[in-house]
Amino acid sequence: VQLVESGGGLVQVGESLRLSCVASGFTFDGNSMIWVRQAPGKEREAISGIGSDGQEHVATSMKGRVTISSDNAKNTVYLQINNLSPEDTAVYYCAGDTVMYGFRWLGAWTYWGQGTQVTVSS
Repeated sequence: VQLVESGGGLVQVGESLRLSCVASGFTFDGNSMIWVRQAPGKEREAISGIGSDGQEHVATSMKGRVTISSDNAKNTVYLQINNLSPEDTAVYYCAGDTVMYGFRWLGAWTYWGQGTQVTVSS
């Protein structure tokens, strides 16, 4: 199984990014996935996810700024983040599993990507 994130980069305050997570050896359709970020010196933070039932979940702190979507034909999940601020600077990871472990049990997720760096410059 391999998850590969892309779409990160250096952006300015107020801009938007769309991150992608493409999977091989694992099918998002019918399984669960989550987007997580980790800023320097901070713990991992769950942002958004999709359950095996298709239900979308968004962290309260991110509601209104992020949109999660998927393209089953491409086996890819996207995370759109709007109105970026320096506090969004982090490495963004996607993770997948057969079970939606939710936002509190990040260590339970089986499959992880290598992450993509997002840097927001002021």
